[in-house]
Amino acid sequence: MNTMTVDGYHAKIEYDDDLELFRGEILGLSGGADFYGKNPKELRAEFKKSLRVFLDVCEEKGIAPRRHFSGKFNLRIPPELHEKLAIEAQAQGKSINTLAQEALQQRVASS
Repeated sequence: MNTMTVDGYHAKIEYDDDLELFRGEILGLSGGADFYGKNPKELRAEFKKSLRVFLDVCEEKGIAPRRHFSGKFNLRIPPELHEKLAIEAQAQGKSINTLAQEALQQRVASS
């Protein structure tokens, strides 16, 4: 996945064949914000403009711009995988939660 970062905000970048433009979507917001550009320089400038507009609207309306993440989520997995995780966690003297956190942290660190 191609991403771009401005002022600590991250955007997913894709190419839109129909418009023949790059499209960015700012991630982790409490609402939606996207932007378009012909090249990386233009895309970054449009990212900054779109972000500024979004933040200004949030401030006017008294809305927090970033989504709130509780640190909890449900994950449904096959029973066979659950069993393997439980055995692996027990063998390492860890909880399934700790083992899952480590695996997820490793996955996002590499992207």
